[in-house]
Amino acid sequence: MRTVRITAINLFLIFHLIAITCWCIPLNSALVMSIRSAVRPYILWSGLFQAWDMFSPTPRPVNAHVEAAVIFKDGRIHTWKFPRMEQLSLTQRAFKERYRKFVENVQEQTYAGLWPDIARYIARANNNNANDPPQVIMLIRYWSDIPPPERAALHAPPERARIFFEYNVKPEDLK
Repeated sequence: MRTVRITAINLFLIFHLIAITCWCIPLNSALVMSIRSAVRPYILWSGLFQAWDMFSPTPRPVNAHVEAAVIFKDGRIHTWKFPRMEQLSLTQRAFKERYRKFVENVQEQTYAGLWPDIARYIARANNNNANDPPQVIMLIRYWSDIPPPERAALHAPPERARIFFEYNVKPEDLK
């Protein structure tokens, strides 16, 4: 029994080393591409994916985050915030790293199909009073440009905001 357990652990570790190496290595050989294709569902599900565009050839030129404005039946507005890594402790960051990747990607038009589900989730999370339910959810992208190092010391770039999705909450969304 002990031998089976040790063998299973070793196979798991070998699988992870091969999967992560093939996923992250910047080579596109037939072997690496076939391994990437095989491990893709697991890598994406587990949140272990990493894109090289964070570093090269062109790093992201903006610092961005997403918040939601929740408008209630009585007209009150509440700001709902996704976790932001720079505002969390080291331990909290370890458990919420997926949120950073999620928020970085979800604001792109490519993921517009997820926006209604995100809005419904936020509506349910803020449905604390049956007499004053959420009526509208607005997803808002905040961003500021990241200047090149030689210009960064001159001044901090202004933060801008844009509502990129608005959702009218239906009663069935709150169940």
